[in-house]
Amino acid sequence: MSNTSLQSGGQPKATFRLAIQLSEAVLIVEKAVVSLLMALLLLFIILNVVTRYAGIPLYWVDEAAVFSMVWLAFIGASALTRLRLDFSVTLLSDRLSDVNAGRLKALASVFSAAFAFALGVMCWRWMDPVGIASAGFDAKAYAGVSFNFLYTEQTQTLRWPTWAVSLVIPIFAVTMFIHAVANVVEDLRLAPARLRPDFSNAEVVN
Repeated sequence: MSNTSLQSGGQPKATFRLAIQLSEAVLIVEKAVVSLLMALLLLFIILNVVTRYAGIPLYWVDEAAVFSMVWLAFIGASALTRLRLDFSVTLLSDRLSDVNAGRLKALASVFSAAFAFALGVMCWRWMDPVGIASAGFDAKAYAGVSFNFLYTEQTQTLRWPTWAVSLVIPIFAVTMFIHAVANVVEDLRLAPARLRPDFSNAEVVN
């Protein structure tokens, strides 16, 4: 490890520490949200079964369960990126030296960060916050000018704004980028890797 990447006493630079701390803070929030969404999903499934069995089905429950699952999938995928529990193919890295395997791992994290950044750019263009703000947050006026009907559409049964449900995608892009950058910092040994004894069996997933 080069001396330029460390402060006195072998401590990583403040920028690297900040990247790790920000990622860990986001991870804490994600764990809480995932737990809440799993509870909601279970509740919706039970409610759906009970009401259908009683002959009084609530049709909005199906849509609510689907949206809960979608949010759970995106937020869970972001958390798994930081926990390094995402799926990977190790046919090449298993045959490399520890140094080269570490470099390959860092490269994979860089690609993850690049994907998250590209997804964020796409979401910015798709949701066009500047455009909708310029239209005075008038969804119909904005749609008439831009032919972007995101802010005028609603879900089928719950009648929720489509843009609100779709917010999970840019959120996922931001959080995944934060986690991927933290992973790169650790892979390049610019900061100590966080030990996670609760996930010591990650190899089983990979």
